[in-house]
Amino acid sequence: MPRAFITGITGQDGQHLAEFLHGRGYDVYGMVKGQNNPKATKLQEEMPFVELVPGDLADLPSLVAALQYAQPDEVYNLGAISFVALSFSQAELTANITGLGVLRMLEAIRMVGGGENNPIRFYQASSSEMFGKVRETPQTELTPFHPRSPYGCAKVFGHDIVVNYRESYGMHASSGILFNHEGPRRGMEFVTRKVTNAAARIKLGLQHELVMGTLDAKRDWGYAGDYVKAMWLMLQQDEPGDYVIATGQTHSIEDLVERAFAEVEIENWRDYVRQDPKFYRPAEVDLLIGDPSKAKEKLGWEREVDFPELIKMMVDHDLKREARRANIEL
Repeated sequence: MPRAFITGITGQDGQHLAEFLHGRGYDVYGMVKGQNNPKATKLQEEMPFVELVPGDLADLPSLVAALQYAQPDEVYNLGAISFVALSFSQAELTANITGLGVLRMLEAIRMVGGGENNPIRFYQASSSEMFGKVRETPQTELTPFHPRSPYGCAKVFGHDIVVNYRESYGMHASSGILFNHEGPRRGMEFVTRKVTNAAARIKLGLQHELVMGTLDAKRDWGYAGDYVKAMWLMLQQDEPGDYVIATGQTHSIEDLVERAFAEVEIENWRDYVRQDPKFYRPAEVDLLIGDPSKAKEKLGWEREVDFPELIKMMVDHDLKREARRANIEL
């Protein structure tokens, strides 16, 4: 059976990927940081097929030990300080984990897998936030980067060091430049889940308003369950490479709010939404829309869930979750 090692296993993408790989017959190992990690406990209950291994992207020896134990065929580096807003207040930590963490993992793979013809294949979670103040629309694999946050800057370093190791050491190392991808497993701190959960709670009478930052920013939103398949497909190719994974469509945050409230049959959504400057970023990314042509042509990948389906999925999940927690019958 093939073996996969996943960092960021407790996050949205890590969980989706673990399920996907398990369904394809993989032995799945997931890296967790710290003792008595509450997220790890919950993950083990929901996915007992995942074997958890201690490790930390800030600590190279722990990565070497984890890989020596798991002996993976494929490594998926999804771990990061992934919340853009947090990266402004914890810029150094973001650079260390999201940026240098990639370098440490590549070094660990070199040490465990050997030099040339390294048998371990590597996937790096790059991000559309690297494009930032976009130079062209839509964005492709060749669009220049102009990151607008410490998170975006760290992701650019991670992306470029993967290219460097691929060219310097012949490693099968690929990066997926994933545009925003969401789902019911998305953390509450992210704008999509903040909106869908608020719409559900307002419908149930558990919350009275939704406080937002900008409503004008536009994003290319897809479903995380679709996107993890693209990660796997990259590591099945004869040659490594970089791929934009996106829907090719963009929607504003206002579109997101309007659709989420429509799902709970609230038409006058503006009565419940208030904007607060404290949620504005020092530098905003105004427009992201990806061109997934390369992924479609070379990987045979296409998204299956569209934007309306995605928002409906998330709102329905949050309605049931909040109703259950409040003992409200739907």
